[in-house]
Amino acid sequence: MADSQSNACPRATVGTPNSGVLHVRTRLAADFTVVSNALAQRRGSAVTVGVAVYILSLPDGAPVTIAALCEHFSEGEILISRALRELEAAGYLERRRERLPSGRIRTRTSFYDVPGVRGRARPPGPPPRRPRPLPQPAAPDAPSAPAPVPAPDGPESAALVLADADPEAIAVLTALRRVDARLVLSAREAARLAPAVAEWLAAGVAPREITELLTAGLPDRFRGRPAGVLAFRLRETPLPGPPEPIVVPRPALLPFQTCDGCERAFRAPAPGHCRTCRDHLTGDRLRAAG
Repeated sequence: MADSQSNACPRATVGTPNSGVLHVRTRLAADFTVVSNALAQRRGSAVTVGVAVYILSLPDGAPVTIAALCEHFSEGEILISRALRELEAAGYLERRRERLPSGRIRTRTSFYDVPGVRGRARPPGPPPRRPRPLPQPAAPDAPSAPAPVPAPDGPESAALVLADADPEAIAVLTALRRVDARLVLSAREAARLAPAVAEWLAAGVAPREITELLTAGLPDRFRGRPAGVLAFRLRETPLPGPPEPIVVPRPALLPFQTCDGCERAFRAPAPGHCRTCRDHLTGDRLRAAG
């Protein structure tokens, strides 16, 4: 008797999807980067996600400037800078300007794998060793110490925020309310806008010109805080080039003439006598007249 043959389709493996991607997992023990799903599945530009994953894979101290990223990616400066701005707005990237003891200003860049978590970034290098505290025996029936209450945002915290900002940039931002009474900024908003204003000042733009740029043509009504409008203008307006040097025209040189008396060369607009011969002629005339 012949074997029975079935023309029914074979049953699919249980748990295997009928469509979509199938992952082939490989357990990595080295040279890998942990990326959150919120970042890897972020909607929007693929360049933004790619730049974020690349920065996460770099060691501490690696350069992440626009020029350094353009050397790695094939995209240009516009797409790379736009991706950095999106990451900064989403809370993944933080760029702070710090003043060195020498007086120079540098930019400290911190990248967070989870946005909104601040205070975890540290400068490159090994962490400082801290002495391990010895356990203290608890006294019997000793009341537990109350938890410290965080200090509210007051004048002291505002002063700490403004302490690291450029004082000249803060003065420019504070004076904006004199031109438009709506441009009243808080201490944190002024500290956040101060690095951009400091770049304009370092480029040679006068405070009066910065004030005109930030206050000219403002809308009649703001949809949000005025700091957003100021940040947009400082971010999207290109920095001006260096001022053109003032060229002082040099006086035209007179042509050389030959003195009719001593045949000495001298500069004059027309032929005649040199200064020495003119002095002698003037003296002879005075003596002849006397």
